[in-house]
Amino acid sequence: MAQRVTLRKRQPYNTTSNRRRVVKTPGGKLVYHHIKKPAAAPKCGDCGVALPGVPALRPRQYSTISKRQKTVQRAYGGSRCGDCVKSRILRAFLVEEAKIVKKVIKSQAKAASTRK
Repeated sequence: MAQRVTLRKRQPYNTTSNRRRVVKTPGGKLVYHHIKKPAAAPKCGDCGVALPGVPALRPRQYSTISKRQKTVQRAYGGSRCGDCVKSRILRAFLVEEAKIVKKVIKSQAKAASTRK
């Protein structure tokens, strides 16, 4: 008959936070090893891709690492990926250019109407 294995924590339910693995010790006993949840990498807020340069940790572990390791030295670093930042900058530039073109066309139309 198989050896009985007792729980090491008080929680008896088979939940995601209470996953366990049976391990045989050097003494020949079977014991439970409680398994931690896998860490999910932080994702880009726009496209959802995992942010390169930021480690995948559980939320509590982010408090133990330095700020330098939690971000990337760029605008929106640690929040948006480089491609999304590039597209945001390009979009902002094109919007400003469109405003300038609109203003120029309006002033040319005004000048043309005053000449007539």
